[in-house]
Amino acid sequence: MVSVLGCSNSDPSPGDLPGAGSAGAPVGTAGTAAVGVSGSMNGATAGDTSSSGTAGTSAQPSGGASGSGSGSGGMNASVSGAAGAAAGTNGTGGGEANPALEKFSFFLTSLASIRKVSNNQDGFGGDLTFGETGPGAGLRGADKICKAIAELGMPGAGAKDWRAFLSTTTGGPDGGPVHARTRIGKGPWYDAAGRLVSMTLESLIGSNRPGGADPAIKDDLPNEFGIPNHTADAPGCTGSQCPDNHQVLTGTNCLGEVYTGGGMAGGQNEVTNDCTKFTDPKNAVSLDYTCNDWTSKEAAGKPWCGHSWPRQGSGLSWMSSARDGGCAPCARVMESGGVNEACVGSAGGYGGFYCFEYKP
Repeated sequence: MVSVLGCSNSDPSPGDLPGAGSAGAPVGTAGTAAVGVSGSMNGATAGDTSSSGTAGTSAQPSGGASGSGSGSGGMNASVSGAAGAAAGTNGTGGGEANPALEKFSFFLTSLASIRKVSNNQDGFGGDLTFGETGPGAGLRGADKICKAIAELGMPGAGAKDWRAFLSTTTGGPDGGPVHARTRIGKGPWYDAAGRLVSMTLESLIGSNRPGGADPAIKDDLPNEFGIPNHTADAPGCTGSQCPDNHQVLTGTNCLGEVYTGGGMAGGQNEVTNDCTKFTDPKNAVSLDYTCNDWTSKEAAGKPWCGHSWPRQGSGLSWMSSARDGGCAPCARVMESGGVNEACVGSAGGYGGFYCFEYKP
């Protein structure tokens, strides 16, 4: 499995980095998008900086189409390429419904916002309790993190019923597992730019990439700002220094249920190359794959991850692809090779996870 090591504690913002290069690129030809932001963003932008712009003005990351703000303290986005969907609020002051806010129902937590909400350059690690205690604290805390980050992405979104796409070994019926697929409802789900992620739970779970997803995001799932995340936090490659942020915590197998093994098991490079060929081994559940049900930040365990963009050789599935090195916090988004640190970002990531609005 191709993986990564060592990035600094001050990653450059999207505007400081070149466009996507060829090395380490995701499989497929997903479109690239950038979002222009106007108005107040409650102190967070895609580049992990504070922003408090004036109403009606806009700023854009390098390579993005320009955005034009039309509301007071609102957030307006224009997406380059074919997508071109607005992700911002149009706060006219007349109490009008905001279609972008109404649709916004899926994101991958960005590195910028994980750092801001955790108040740690290395993020949360595998401990997502976020002040919660007792049984189920990991899932309750992760849901709270989703709400906080949704609000950073689009003011007002934090009021929605957000659920982290995570499985656990306990807390379900009769004390059994909680399966991620049971936490998010039936769909449909859209990103912050109004693009379809998946119409139904069945299409979401049924293949390596979310079924029916907009081509601009299918092979590079977007963060809370509506930006495909490989573009946002690691937009390009320079020589051998290739940004890599594909690992996403799920603890979940190819069926959307708690992971108990399977795929190419053995050693540090345990992977499921293709979910269409997955067979559930029906092993006993293991806290190793869920960082003690998302309550541990110890340098131990082997948290199971999906890939936000398909990583050739180490897993194509958005929800179930490969293990990482341990549960300790770390952000490692530079190419290296091998799972050789006991932390959640060792193999190319920072302990990010998916958030869905619950759709009954």
